[in-house]
Amino acid sequence: MEEFDLEGREFIELNNLLKITGQCPSGGMAKAVIAEGCVKVDGAVELRKRCKIRKGQVVEFEGRQVAVVAET
Repeated sequence: MEEFDLEGREFIELNNLLKITGQCPSGGMAKAVIAEGCVKVDGAVELRKRCKIRKGQVVEFEGRQVAVVAET
């Protein structure tokens, strides 16, 4: 499992997280795979493209897991 640091932000939108971590090559593709039900947040399918992902949550797509952390 890899980690993504919020770098002082309170949250990151799900579609942006998929794009920034390289799981999707574009924001449009990220939105599409979310709408298709291919992305899980904390083990449950998430269909909201702009869902706010906060510290402690885990996002899973195509067998790859990203844990969201907030280093200080």
